[in-house]
Amino acid sequence: MTPNPLLGVLFHWLGGFASASFYVPFRGVKRWNWEIFWLTGGIFSWVIAPWFFASVQTNDLMGVMAQVPSSVVGWCIFFGFLWGFGGLTYGLTMRYLGLSLGMAVVLGLCTVFGTLIPPIFDGTFMTEIAGTLHGQIVLLGLAVTVLGIVVVARAGARKDAALSTEQKAAVVAEFDFKKGIAVAIFSGIMSSCFAFGLAAGEPVKALSAAAGTGPLWTGLPTLCLVMFGGLITNALWCGWLIAKNKSAGQWAGAPDASGQRPKLLPNFLLCAVAGTAWYFQFFFYTMGESQMGRFGFSSWTLHMASIIIFGTCWGFAFREWKDAAPAVRRMVWSGVGLLILATLIIGYGNRLAS
Repeated sequence: MTPNPLLGVLFHWLGGFASASFYVPFRGVKRWNWEIFWLTGGIFSWVIAPWFFASVQTNDLMGVMAQVPSSVVGWCIFFGFLWGFGGLTYGLTMRYLGLSLGMAVVLGLCTVFGTLIPPIFDGTFMTEIAGTLHGQIVLLGLAVTVLGIVVVARAGARKDAALSTEQKAAVVAEFDFKKGIAVAIFSGIMSSCFAFGLAAGEPVKALSAAAGTGPLWTGLPTLCLVMFGGLITNALWCGWLIAKNKSAGQWAGAPDASGQRPKLLPNFLLCAVAGTAWYFQFFFYTMGESQMGRFGFSSWTLHMASIIIFGTCWGFAFREWKDAAPAVRRMVWSGVGLLILATLIIGYGNRLAS
């Protein structure tokens, strides 16, 4: 199949929308501790959805997995384990900073690390990217992405600086700028490890293709391995919190601290939707990457930019920006405009290279 980078951009936009939207259903979960709804949603994100969709779209999934070298399995799971720390603290970032500012800080760092480290590591950065016109256009897109992220983050900082403590609490109940920034920096660096896990899983894609899997779907088995690593991290942390808070009974309807019982069916359904949406970001990511041709590494930049675009839109939908000055709102939309421009620049650079 001939790569189609513009179609790849569309897939990455879909993945970005899924990622930016995953936390929205969690907002409807009532009377469950964070560790309960996070782990419940995570079971769908890291286990059920990856294996289900990989089994549907991959020819002889178990046969493919049986051929994967143990070293490849190990690296995929290891990078997934590190990425798990990013995903774990990503949720905390949303709690402390809100959707708009939290996503901007986390994904800004994640974009740079996740995009540039793989080609630098495999030795192709100087020859195939920095040394070619189409590669330079892709790097220009990365620079515009970072600029857009900075503009969005700056707008978020100006918005929050102008709010009173009461206004901040009304928008983000647990707002804490210093704590949120520290968590966001750690989350951004660790989250970039997912890109390293995907790069380590290239042999899995080759085995899947050799088994007759269509090019759009060859990346799905790798997700099963990388996300298993993320499951380990999150399960260990949530398990510790569950033991500490004695919250396991909430799965069976035990009352919370106020003595009120949760409604189990709505909570489980909301967690299932949230977890599946979280997975779908990478489902569409692998589809988009398959269309980017020689510069598949640029998929990470497209993915991050798309998440921030839609995350900012959700921030407006939840009225996180309602008290911001008109100039600040114009600033954040200008940042979104830069991010949209960046995705088109990267798509064009990939088209020249294909």
